[in-house]
Amino acid sequence: MKLLSAVVAATSIVAAFSCGRGGAGAPAVYLAPDRGERHLTNIRQLTNGGENAEAYFSRDGQWLTFQSTRDGRTCDQQYVIRVNGTGLTRVSNGIGKTTCGWFLPDGKRLFFGSSHAHDSLCPPRPDPSAGYVWGLDRFDIYTVNRDGTALKRLTNFDVYTAEGVLSPDGSKIVFTSLKDGDLDIYTMNVDGTDVRRLTTTPGYDGGPWWSPDGTKIVYRAHHPADSTQLAEYRALLKRNMIRPSRVELYVMNADGSDQRQVTALGGANFGPSWSPDGTQIIFASNHVAPRSGNFDLYLVAVSANKAGRDQVEQVTFNAVFDGFPMFSPDGTKIVWASNRQNEKANETNLFVADWKW
Repeated sequence: MKLLSAVVAATSIVAAFSCGRGGAGAPAVYLAPDRGERHLTNIRQLTNGGENAEAYFSRDGQWLTFQSTRDGRTCDQQYVIRVNGTGLTRVSNGIGKTTCGWFLPDGKRLFFGSSHAHDSLCPPRPDPSAGYVWGLDRFDIYTVNRDGTALKRLTNFDVYTAEGVLSPDGSKIVFTSLKDGDLDIYTMNVDGTDVRRLTTTPGYDGGPWWSPDGTKIVYRAHHPADSTQLAEYRALLKRNMIRPSRVELYVMNADGSDQRQVTALGGANFGPSWSPDGTQIIFASNHVAPRSGNFDLYLVAVSANKAGRDQVEQVTFNAVFDGFPMFSPDGTKIVWASNRQNEKANETNLFVADWKW
């Protein structure tokens, strides 16, 4: 999650289409997998135009929540849609910027990050003189009904707090926050109580995701290797920015213990989630061409130790961005965001496919 800002910078994604709150949406469009995409069948395109990403399933597998710049917006709002492409509804209030939505267990409420308490406008873009960076917008986490009513604030940290994922038993949320001065991973109860910090290593720890049995968390991290890198990281952090071009995958126990590095691929490796049986991690990476916006999806064993290229399996083969993967709760489908099949250059759309092992 949240690395979408980096992808936007890399691929110059521009939002440019219209569909209002409560719109019916449109049925999915079917397309064939690219050569080599042996795991994917019956690919359905759910959106068409603009910037749509970070789509995640409800517990019953019938709905998705995602962020989008539709309606001519210059930054994201939060939406829900059925997996067949119908039932599109905006659930955020239309002001500020949102990110990283997730359904609560009953599927009737969800949570997401929003900046609207701090400014009704989109947050300013990072200073371009800083190079390839993304901004740490002042998100807090909110809950809302699936029809967009009863918006309620869950956290009050007034700094970047987002990237939330619900635990399999529905009792806790894992998330990333700047609340203690560094980008670290925390858990809290679904009512916002009992906040616990899991990571303390200087550097960025984010994008956390529970294993199917709730005992482990996969996440992405960049820990500066020396004092020069650490000083650069902290200088950017003071300006509410981070440089996301070097990120590897890590796994830890759900209480924060036994943190270990899973990949050592180079480039940006992000958006990790789990296979249904909990033995593999699916993620996006541009390690083949680290300076490009060409991300593909890959699989790596959870047991891997600093895995290199020969220890990961490539899943997508399109020469554009593919990212933010998630398996459906029953393990039969996968949803992800991609620049493939665009009617206009640099659009990002949502796709669902049946999955074959």
